[in-house]
Amino acid sequence: MSTASASLTIRGIDVDVIYKNIKNLHIGVYPPLGRVRVAAPHQLDNEQVRLAVIQRLPWIKRQREQFRSAARQSTREMVTGESHYVWGVRRRMKVVERPGRAHFELDGERLMLYVPAGATAERQRELLDRWYREQLRHVLPGLIAKWEAILEVSVPRWNIKRMKTKWGSCNRENGRIWFNVELAKKPPGCLEYIVVHEMTHYFERNHDKRFTELMERYMPNWRSLRDQLNDAPLAEESWA
Repeated sequence: MSTASASLTIRGIDVDVIYKNIKNLHIGVYPPLGRVRVAAPHQLDNEQVRLAVIQRLPWIKRQREQFRSAARQSTREMVTGESHYVWGVRRRMKVVERPGRAHFELDGERLMLYVPAGATAERQRELLDRWYREQLRHVLPGLIAKWEAILEVSVPRWNIKRMKTKWGSCNRENGRIWFNVELAKKPPGCLEYIVVHEMTHYFERNHDKRFTELMERYMPNWRSLRDQLNDAPLAEESWA
C-alpha cells in the first residue's frame, strides 16, 4: 500500500496525516493524551484534510477531554498507607526504615519498602521505578517466547523505558521493541496485548485494515484488553 504523511496544526491541535490508497477519510483520537490521526485518500490535499478536521472539531475535543479526565494517581509521596498499583491490583505500601540494602517486595496484600533512614522521596521513587522494571523483565521473556512461536517471528531486541504517549513501540528496521515501564502497574493481560500489538508491527507498519485483521486472528479479545489498559489509572508524574 502506497503511503505518504504530513503533520498539520489545526486550531491549536497537532494532527498526524497518513495518505493511503483508500476511498474514505478516517479521523481517530487516541489515548492516553488524545493524539489525533487522520487516514486520508491520496486524492485529497492538506487543505481538504484541514477542512474535514475542522468540521469534526467538536467531536475531537470531546474525545480529547475524556482522555484527559481519566483517573490519575497523584504524585506518590512514598509514605506508609499510600496506594500503588502492581499488575492491576491496588496495594497499600508500608515503609520500613532499617539499615541495609534498600528494596521493595510483596508481602501478601502489601507492598513493602525497606529503606535506610533519611532516604528522600525522590530516591524512593527511583527504587520503585527500578522494581517495576524488574517485574517486567521477569515476565516479558516468557510472553515474547510464547508469541514468537505463535507468530513465527523472532524478537531480536527489546527493552523497557518510560514513555509519555505510548504503551510500546516497534522499530521495524532493527526489530527492537520498547515497553513502557507503566505496564507493570496494569493487569497482566494488558501487557500481553502490547506484546502482540508491537510484534504484529513486524508484519504491518500501520494500524490499517490488515493490522486489525492480524490482531483479530491471533488475539480476538484485543479490543477489550486495549480498553481495559486505557481505562486504568495513569501516573500523574508520567502522563501530565
